[in-house]
Amino acid sequence: MDTVGGDNWRRRTRSARASCRQQTGARADESNVLRCLSVGNTEDEHDMKGDNGSFKKDNLELKVMAPRYSLLREVGRGTYGVVYEAVARRSGAKVAVKKLRCDAPENVELALQEFWALASLEKRHQNVVQLEECVLQRNGMAQKMSHGNKRSKQYLRLVETSLKGERVLGPPEEPCYLWFVMEFCEGGDLNQFILSRRPDSQTNNSFMLQLTSAVAFLHENNIVHRDLKPDNILISEKSGTPVLKVADFGLSKVCAGLGNTSEGKEGEDKNKNVNVNKFWLSSACGSDFYMAPEVWEGHYTAKADIFALGIIIWAMLERITFIDAESKRELLGTYVRQGTDIVPVGEALLENPKMVLNIPQKRRSCMSVGVRKLLQDMLAVNPQDRPNAFELQARMDQVMCAA
Repeated sequence: MDTVGGDNWRRRTRSARASCRQQTGARADESNVLRCLSVGNTEDEHDMKGDNGSFKKDNLELKVMAPRYSLLREVGRGTYGVVYEAVARRSGAKVAVKKLRCDAPENVELALQEFWALASLEKRHQNVVQLEECVLQRNGMAQKMSHGNKRSKQYLRLVETSLKGERVLGPPEEPCYLWFVMEFCEGGDLNQFILSRRPDSQTNNSFMLQLTSAVAFLHENNIVHRDLKPDNILISEKSGTPVLKVADFGLSKVCAGLGNTSEGKEGEDKNKNVNVNKFWLSSACGSDFYMAPEVWEGHYTAKADIFALGIIIWAMLERITFIDAESKRELLGTYVRQGTDIVPVGEALLENPKMVLNIPQKRRSCMSVGVRKLLQDMLAVNPQDRPNAFELQARMDQVMCAA
């Protein structure tokens, strides 16, 4: 395994994410709009009442009576929110509950982008994390979110905050939260799964097929993920075999409005003919080691997802890792050495477009000729030379059949 420390990583991050304060408390649903979560109350000076009993106040922990979900434990915490393992009271099914505090425009934008992307999916895909419901909570009231709900003033104010880039939700002492209830993935992320096990070609082949299928599904539904990386690929083992789930859509973009549909036809899906590979995006966002050259420049299309997927697959097959300078975690990711520095592949290609990537890196590699050629095409400097998601899926199927 090729592992490099992060101290020599030349950082030029252009991530769209910014830090926000973490809060672990939440108010109970005083008006019983939607009783959904069992949470701790850490907000001051709020008396709360349930249907079947009284509640404590003044920073004492409180349990909502007859909640739909019970929070079991915290499983992850990031800059923008907290993720809990929870259980649905009626079915007993485990779910993941993500709590995002919407106290700044950038936080609201991330939360809404994740909601819009997942809510826009009319069909399920086994390799994309499933959103069960999203709940908007503020001032002790909880309301189920629905896309484009013009009756909800809170929802419209969130949209206004995101569009204007300024706070319109009121003073900080009245925080707003979005709770995402999603399927629970007990196998951790792709980093943990791959690096905790011996190399297995059958698992690698299965994961390559699953990843290409997931990205093709997202692009078919006009969604560009923009932050594909092993951290955002979760593992479900409910079926007995590992199933990948692409998750974390906070930086995703739902592309719409480019369809060549005729005007005046009622009920026609205006977005069904959208070509995400012709929808230009300009926000330079993502994670450095997986960003395509054009993303560093801030002018790219969905082909950036193909590049990121190429980096992930290459690192997974050869177990190429680096130590993240901030988290100190060992992460899957390929890079280019420049002296004592390690440089993200996309950045290195931007500086030297004629550079030839050494695929595979290791002399004793079991990588097939078909996979090697596919990775070279996925990591092409020019986005037009990369296969689109549908071509990639078809070629991956052919390569796996040949193998």
